[in-house]
Amino acid sequence: MVDVATDDRTTKARIRDAAIWEIAERPVGSPTVRDIAVSAGVSPGSVIHHYGSMEGLHQACNDHVAAVIRAYKRDAISHSDGFDILATLRGVSDLPLVGYLAKAAVRDSAMAAELIDELVEDAVAYTEEGVEAGTMLPSDNPRGRATILLLWSLGGLLLHDHLERLLGVDITDPHVLASPDAEAYIAPAVEIMSNGILTDSYADQIRRALDAAYGHTSPEPVQPEAKGTP
Repeated sequence: MVDVATDDRTTKARIRDAAIWEIAERPVGSPTVRDIAVSAGVSPGSVIHHYGSMEGLHQACNDHVAAVIRAYKRDAISHSDGFDILATLRGVSDLPLVGYLAKAAVRDSAMAAELIDELVEDAVAYTEEGVEAGTMLPSDNPRGRATILLLWSLGGLLLHDHLERLLGVDITDPHVLASPDAEAYIAPAVEIMSNGILTDSYADQIRRALDAAYGHTSPEPVQPEAKGTP
């Protein structure tokens, strides 16, 4: 955590970031106004003064986390030559974004649904930017692809304890990407994203089965452009 005495953020930003830390790191339950005030080095009255209520503070946290993730993803998939993916990942934020999402995504509330919806729409936008930048393959169903990938990722967050047990990587640790242990997670993820899992023949078999089952013609798989194609 940042030393409050040397912190140059505004009080409002300090309260928001303290709330993100408290939500991400608290084992069970939600932090109280007093918990967040102590963490931010302010009075409980200051928390309410700046955000009106805990609901208002939660919304501000959601908005900020979504904005940081959106900016990072755009940078990551619209890179130029010489882009260092690990350097970018390490510099995303000093906040525990992954830990926060692991807690926020399971809240049974309209606010949690709004956060997921925003992340999906952002994913649709930045994956399309990735297609245009030549870092991602095009999709027959961009929104469906973005939705499934996002929810699969969030599923990994919710099961992070098992991921750490099996691969030795705590993806909720904000500093995990600075460790060589991160390769145990990143390398298989890149393999899945780049090479896929199914053979072409088996994927065609599944498409034909879908055609027969649902009475429509599935689109042909999008073929990547050959290298050197203008």
